[in-house]
Amino acid sequence: MALPAALAADLSTLLGDGWRVDDAARDAQGGDDSRRHARPDAVALPRTRDQVIALVRACRAYGVPLVARGAGTGTTGAAVPTQGGIAVSFVRMNRILDVRAADRCAVVEPGVLNGALQAALAPHGLFWPPDPSSADSCTVGGNLATNAGGPRAVKYGATRDNVLGLVAVTGTGDLIRAGGAYTKASAGYDLTRLLVGSEGTLALIVEATLKLAPRPQAQAGLRAFYRDAASAAAAVSRLMAQPVVPAMLEFMDRRSLALLRRNGSAVPDAGAMLLVEADGSADALPDILAALGAAAEGEGLLDLDVATDGAARDRLWAARRALSPALRSIAPGKINEDVVVPVSRIPDLVAGVEALADANALTSVVFGHAGNGNLHVNLLYHPDDADETARAHAALPRVFELALALGGTLSGEHGIGLSKRDFMSRAYDPATLAAMHAIKQALDPDGILNPGKLLPPLQTKC
Repeated sequence: MALPAALAADLSTLLGDGWRVDDAARDAQGGDDSRRHARPDAVALPRTRDQVIALVRACRAYGVPLVARGAGTGTTGAAVPTQGGIAVSFVRMNRILDVRAADRCAVVEPGVLNGALQAALAPHGLFWPPDPSSADSCTVGGNLATNAGGPRAVKYGATRDNVLGLVAVTGTGDLIRAGGAYTKASAGYDLTRLLVGSEGTLALIVEATLKLAPRPQAQAGLRAFYRDAASAAAAVSRLMAQPVVPAMLEFMDRRSLALLRRNGSAVPDAGAMLLVEADGSADALPDILAALGAAAEGEGLLDLDVATDGAARDRLWAARRALSPALRSIAPGKINEDVVVPVSRIPDLVAGVEALADANALTSVVFGHAGNGNLHVNLLYHPDDADETARAHAALPRVFELALALGGTLSGEHGIGLSKRDFMSRAYDPATLAAMHAIKQALDPDGILNPGKLLPPLQTKC
C-alpha cells in the first residue's frame, strides 16, 4: 500500500537524502536474522532527535506504522515491517556523545555499534557489560530494544541492568526523559527499565546513558565435564551459591559435545560441560579461581581443566566458539530459541527437548548461559525437506510449553517479536496482559509503533 503523497513529500523535505523509497533500500531494511522479510513502504534515516519527533508526529497524523531498526541482527522478527509503513534506521545516529569516566557512564545515540563502543571505552579502563554474540555488528539501540545479554550477564546483568537513563520519542511524538547519570533513584516510575526490552513498541530511543564497569585486571577459565546434565546443574547451583560470582558460566549438553567430537574438537565423551570464567584483580584471581574450582567439584564430575593465561583460555573456549559453525554441518536449517528455566530445572529442560526431538525424528542441541538458566534450544532441519521442516516448526510450541511448565519464561535475551508473540497469552494471565496493553495505549495511543509485535491481540470481555 503506497504512502499518502502528502506524507511522502513532507518526509522527503524533512529528511533529504535520509528519505529512501527505492527498492534496494526497502529490501535491505525489511528483514532480520529470523529470516523473515517484509518490504516497508519507505525507509527513514534520521540524523537528529528533532527529525525523529517530526517523523513520528507526521506518521501519527496519517496513521502510518513506524518500525525502528538497528543492524537487523535480531532473531525474532521484531524489526520486520509486517504491516508496511516506514522502517526507521538509526544508522546515522551513531555518535558517542560523552564518556564520563568519573561517573562510570557513557552517553550514546542508538546507532552506535556495541563493538565500537567497547573500543572507545578501552582507553578509559572501562567497558559496557552486554556482550551478545553479534557484538561487533549489533547496535546499542538494538541491544536496548531486546534487553540483549550474552555470557557476561551472569555477573554483570543484561542490558536493562546496565542502563541509567534514556531519552525517547513516544507514539504521540513527545520527547520523554527517564533516569540520568546516577545509579540510585527513588522518584517516580522506572520508565528506563520499562522501555528497555519493549522492542520499539512504546517509544523510539534517541539517546541512552549507559552504566559502565571497570575492565578487570586478570581473567582465568575452568572447563568441567560431567556425567550428565543433572550433575552439571548441581554444579551450577554450587557455583552460584558461593560468594564469588563467575564472570561467565556456560553449559553444553551431551549432543553439543558429540557434535564437536564429530567435527574434530578434542572434547571427551561426557554428558555435559560447563565453561566457567573468572575475573578480578591479579592478586585476587588465584583465590577466586580456587573457590570456583572447589564449587565445580562434586558428584558426577569427570574432568576439570584450569587455564590462567590467554592462550590456554582460548583453547578452553575453542569448543564453545566452534559449536555454532558445527550446527550447520548437521543441517542448514536451524530454529534457535532462548528460553529460561530455574537453574535446578536445566536437566528437565534438556531431557524434555531430547525426548521431543527424538519423537519428531529431529536433532536437537542445547547450550547457553547456565548461570541465568537461559539456554538456547536448537532444532535442526533441512529446509528442502518439507516434512522435516514441518516437524521442526510443529515442535517449537512444545519447547515453549516445556519451558513454561518448568517455571520458566519465553526469552532471556532475544525478545518476543513475532516468533513468540502468540505464546505470551500462555506465559501471562489476562489481567497482566491487559496491564501491558494499557501501557502501550498510554505511550502509543494510535498503535503506530512496531504494530503486531510482542503483545498478542487484546482479548476483550464479552
